Amino acid sequence: MKLAHIALWTRDLDAAATFWQTYFGANVGEPYRSQRRPGFVSRFAALPGGVQIELMTGPWIEAFPDAERPGWDHVALSLGSAEAVDALAARCRQDGCLVSGPRTTGDGFYEAVLAMPDGTRIEVTA
Repeated sequence: MKLAHIALWTRDLDAAATFWQTYFGANVGEPYRSQRRPGFVSRFAALPGGVQIELMTGPWIEAFPDAERPGWDHVALSLGSAEAVDALAARCRQDGCLVSGPRTTGDGFYEAVLAMPDGTRIEVTA
C-alpha cells in the first residue's frame, strides 16, 4: 500500500499553488472544476520524489474560523538534512511565512514550521 495523495483545503487556490511551487519546487496542474459539486476547484501539486498534494477550495471554506479545529493539523515533509531545513527556514523568515524556526524537538526531530498564505502549517524536517 502507498499513499496516493494528501488533500488540503485553502481559501486562495492560486496563492497555495504559488507557495508549493516557490518553496518546494512543485509542478502544479491546471484547475479542476467539479460539475457535481458547484464551486469546488482543485489543483494537484506534484512534489519532487512523487508526493502529491491536492489543493482544494470552495465558497464554503470561508465559513471555517481561523482557529485550530479537529482534523489534520499539519503536513510534515522531510528535506533530508538539517542544512536544507535551515536554508528553507531562512528563506521563509525573509518572506514572512516562518512560524517557528529550526529546533530539535523533545522527540528528536530537527524541524521548522512554515505557513501557507492561508495559515495552513507545513512542518519541514531533516
